[in-house]
Amino acid sequence: MKTAEATSVVFWTAFRALPKKEREAVVERMLRDKEFMEDLIDIAIIEQRRKEPSRSLDEYLADKRKKRK
Repeated sequence: MKTAEATSVVFWTAFRALPKKEREAVVERMLRDKEFMEDLIDIAIIEQRRKEPSRSLDEYLADKRKKRK
């Protein structure tokens, strides 16, 4: 397990061990942090779009060249 993953497991375990009211207070504080909210929104969008079909950069560029002609 990498350090970042281990840290996240420790944090998550500690968070889940808090009583519900304290967990809510932590979440409220996190949601008031503008930078955190921007990151959270970015993550949500990436997760949502992960299900979309994708194509290679070469395929995209070839298609773009065709449309220019």
